[in-house]
Amino acid sequence: MTDIPVALQLYSVREDAAKDLAGVLKQVAGMGYDGVEFAGYYGHSAADVRKMLDDNGLKCCGGHLGLDTLLGDALNATIEYQRTLGNIYLIVPGFAGSRTSSKAAWLETAGTMNEIAARLKPHGMFTGYHNHHTEFHQMDGELPWDIFFGNTSRGVIMQFDTGNALVGGAEAGPFLRRYPGRAITVHLKEHSATNDKALIGEGDVNWPEIFSLCEGIGGTKWYIVEQESYAYSPLECAARCREKVKEMGR
Repeated sequence: MTDIPVALQLYSVREDAAKDLAGVLKQVAGMGYDGVEFAGYYGHSAADVRKMLDDNGLKCCGGHLGLDTLLGDALNATIEYQRTLGNIYLIVPGFAGSRTSSKAAWLETAGTMNEIAARLKPHGMFTGYHNHHTEFHQMDGELPWDIFFGNTSRGVIMQFDTGNALVGGAEAGPFLRRYPGRAITVHLKEHSATNDKALIGEGDVNWPEIFSLCEGIGGTKWYIVEQESYAYSPLECAARCREKVKEMGR
């Protein structure tokens, strides 16, 4: 077993979490997860969420946050909420189309994220970006992923989603090598060309290579399981994914 902890992105079980966040966190802890990454807080205060985490021995390894919560005066309230959770990774899961429509737009967005990273640095926090699949489609002779991460500081972490990248035709390996030390949190997501409900270990992702790179040059601090298609209930899928990752030695 490695010393990199494994978390669950709660978007995987969002409908259950919306109904009973405390109950879901208890089940997630029982599956053997070390932490969770949030994609919404379902109206709960930061103090209440922190208590739910502490009650179940879970850490907050990140949050998916809209860019607007990181801009201007809104950032101060965001910092306070995340500090209460014990979270230092404030990840943007997607940008508006106007911020990604051209190379110039991507470069401007990179500048915005650098500014956010600089504001977070005194608080010991980082921002970051989580890929979908369009970042791996050529734009003006370059990949948007490279335009963005080639022009952002190390305070902007690279949250690589293995499954989403494969949808875009991109293996994780070359990008983990190209940006060493920046894959601080990595989404473990399966993708299969023949099974749209594949769980981790049932598809085309090259897990041995990814684990080797993350544990070598990647600088990875957290593995985060995410499952967005379901052969079973979402919670059962989360449990099965955790078991498979454990079988792989993580």
